[in-house]
Parts: sequence; C-alpha cells; structure tokens
Amino acid sequence: MLLLCILASIVVCVFLAITFSAQIRKYAAGGECTSQTRLDGKTVLITGANTGIGKETALDLASRGARVIMACRDIDKGEEAAASIRMSYSKADVEVRELDLADTCSIRAFAQKFLREVNQLHILINNAGVMMCPYTKTVDGFEMHIGVNHLGHFLLTYLLIGLLKRSTPSRIVVVSSLAHNFGWIRFHDLHSQGSYNSGLAYCQSKLANVLFTRELARRLQGTNITVNSVHPGTVNSDLTRHSTVMMILFTVFSMFLKTPREGAQTSIYCAVAEELHAISGKHFSDCAPAFVAPQGRSEETARRLWEASCELLGIEWD
Repeated sequence: MLLLCILASIVVCVFLAITFSAQIRKYAAGGECTSQTRLDGKTVLITGANTGIGKETALDLASRGARVIMACRDIDKGEEAAASIRMSYSKADVEVRELDLADTCSIRAFAQKFLREVNQLHILINNAGVMMCPYTKTVDGFEMHIGVNHLGHFLLTYLLIGLLKRSTPSRIVVVSSLAHNFGWIRFHDLHSQGSYNSGLAYCQSKLANVLFTRELARRLQGTNITVNSVHPGTVNSDLTRHSTVMMILFTVFSMFLKTPREGAQTSIYCAVAEELHAISGKHFSDCAPAFVAPQGRSEETARRLWEASCELLGIEWD
C-alpha cells in the first residue's frame, strides 16, 4: 500500500510538471540582469570560472568587453571552458590562471604573479566553492568547506585589496547561499573536529561569506570599493557531486532548478548594475535585495570571525 501511494504521488508530480512546465520554468529562472553596461578596458577576476555559474559569469562579462581572468584549480578544465567561451563570443578576452583555494601557498603564488603582471583589477568575483564534501582538510589543515569557501577567498581578497583600491571604482562580489540561514559560526570548533556534518559545514561556510561581506564593506567605507554577497538560487550544476542523494534529487527535480546561466544573473547584476555603484554590504538574490538571517547581521560575530580568520591565516588586516 505504501509503495502504491509513493508511485501515485510520483505520477501526480510528473503530470503537474508536464502540465505546468512553462510556468514552472519561468518561476524557477528567477530574475535576470538587464543592465547594458559595457566593461571595455576593465579587468575582472573570477574564481572557479571553469564550470557552472562561474563560467557563465565569465562569458557574460567578456561579452561586455572586459578582460576576464579565470582562476581555476584545474588548468585543463579551465582552458576547455575558455575555449568554449571564445566559441560563443569570438572577441572574448579570457585567460586562465592556476589557483587552488585549498592551499594558501597556491593562493599567495597566484596573487604574487597576478600583481606582477596585471596592473588593474576592477571586479573580483569570489565564486568558487565546495559543497557537502566528505570530511577532508585543506593543505593547511582547515576543514574543506570553511577553508575553501571562506578562508581561501578571505586571503585572496586580502592580497589583492591594494590593487582594487588603486583601480577604483571597483567591486567585490561574494557568492554565498540561502544556506547561510541554517549556519552558525562554531568558534569553539570552526573546523568540525569534534563532530562533522557536511551539510552544516557548508551552511557555516556560507554564513561566513555573508559575515565577511558585511565586515569588509564596513572597513572599506570611503574607498570607492563596494562589496556585496549573492544567493545564486538553487542551480543545476556539478556542485552537488559529493552527495549522491543531492545528485539524484537535482536530476529528478531539474525542472525546478536554475540553469547555470540563470544562476549567474545575480553575480552579473552585482558586478555591473549602475544603480549599485554606491551600494555595499548588502545581500542579493534574483537581482534584488534579499533577506539576511539574524546571525548574518551580527556585527560582533562578523568582527570575531574576521579576527579568527586573520589569526588562522597568519595575517594582519586592519
């Protein structure tokens, strides 16, 4: 009887999906960036640009005339993505550079070479991320989610902030998630050594993104650099590759998910929209201001996380 109920429910869901497919897709797609802003002469750096929303963001900004530097852990996949972008837009000025956010030595080497060879940086998009990994550590011993999603980008931004200041007006976009609502910064066990849940670790790292954005925006007041975080939506991408259950769910309910292009729209919006030229420290979704959970609005938690991050990375950033 239970099996029959489940099968009947699936049949009903499939019927409804087929019947209302157009309406469902329109709703799932979310907002779209309508800005016609050109980026000729501007330099953009996007982490994790070899796939998903990072690749789509790179394609869009390159089509606006920007020089787009794609920072990727896997150079071969990065070059494949760059070739694909050039096929879509023959004038695309894109280049691939190696960056492993799970290794602070790689981040420092990347930044050193970048600062030596690139004299301007107008837009930094901290896009790369991992999701629901089995328990693993970065090269430096950080839990993978907090290490890559937060600490890696924290260090990268720190190393490039001087160039961003010299290139003003400039923007920083931090890709977070709706998952920040379910996260808490566990200062007593930031690296989940006492207990580990991949979903909670991911949520903590996404909350860290929101807190980092707000604290960085506070510290950058008056510099003509804006920094905002975004929730891209629930995107059908390979980010779920570490979770078999999530991969199955995403396949079954793909009609309800955003495509990578649709998921990239809010990142693009925060990078180019004219009306955001003086907006900083905010959170966006579907190209509009979005709700931030109470724990994401705590100034005290943001400052504590900033101090803890500096200590873990061995840097001073006042």
